[in-house]
Amino acid sequence: MKNRIAEIIINELKLKDVSAETFDPNLDLIEDLGIDSMELTTIVVVLQDEFSIKIDEDDFGQLTTLAKITEYIGSKKG
Repeated sequence: MKNRIAEIIINELKLKDVSAETFDPNLDLIEDLGIDSMELTTIVVVLQDEFSIKIDEDDFGQLTTLAKITEYIGSKKG
């Protein structure tokens, strides 16, 4: 699941020279990559579709790293 989430982030942000295997799970998307709320929202929408889950808008702020997103989706999938 972590690699698929990384692929989605890489694709949506059009990151170069990084793969799902080399994506740092602790890289902060907002602080380190400088994404804005619209980019984060786009990623969240794709993740919701991909994993058939609902991510509450109030939770967006905690979805800042691959590790946190993976843990969050894991908890939603049960």
